[in-house]
Amino acid sequence: MLLPVPNNYRSGSPALSLIDLLRLLLAYRMKKLEDALLLLVFSVGSGVSLIFVMRAVGFTSPLFAVIATCAALGFTALARRCIVMKPPRPLQRVRLWEVKGVLYRKLGVRTFGALLRGSPLRYLNSTVYLSRWPGDPAAVRAQIEAAEAAHLWAIVLIIPYAVYAAIQSRWSTLLWLTIFNMGVNVYPALHLRWARGRLTRVPDRRLLNRSRTRPLAATPTRD
Repeated sequence: MLLPVPNNYRSGSPALSLIDLLRLLLAYRMKKLEDALLLLVFSVGSGVSLIFVMRAVGFTSPLFAVIATCAALGFTALARRCIVMKPPRPLQRVRLWEVKGVLYRKLGVRTFGALLRGSPLRYLNSTVYLSRWPGDPAAVRAQIEAAEAAHLWAIVLIIPYAVYAAIQSRWSTLLWLTIFNMGVNVYPALHLRWARGRLTRVPDRRLLNRSRTRPLAATPTRD
């Protein structure tokens, strides 16, 4: 469990007192309690809203599909504040071909990312940018992975509804559900995966740059 460290604490400072540690622990517990209550309120509110929408437009209506997608994404986004969220196990590792990004560029993922960064939508989650965590790529990578997981699990939550719509032959609903999820979940997740893969190469790139400017120390040998 990681506790929030006071802003005025720096590496090399005297150890925190027991009182300070207790205050940090209490603040951490209170923050988790607030996040859990917020998630509970959102879940209840979303459930009630979906019931009203379902009665108004029908369970297989395209409008209900769009609102259900938003509710699923909102739930997973808020759940990030309560638990450490990871992508589904088969998708946790970024493959080499994803890092190279040839397919992603052909699919327009890079263009999508550029449009996202240049629009107000980037402020929906500012924690996934290096400017928020200067000099700490590991923290940015953790935030990117959590955001990616939120989108992927939102897709998982909406799959049963998509299957039901297909069984009921509600093809227009399935079409709108697919289009909306492509823009809200699929492309954001692909862009975050590409960014996460590129970010893993930052330490290697920095080490390579240092090795070019500094001669490597000779390794002593034994006679």
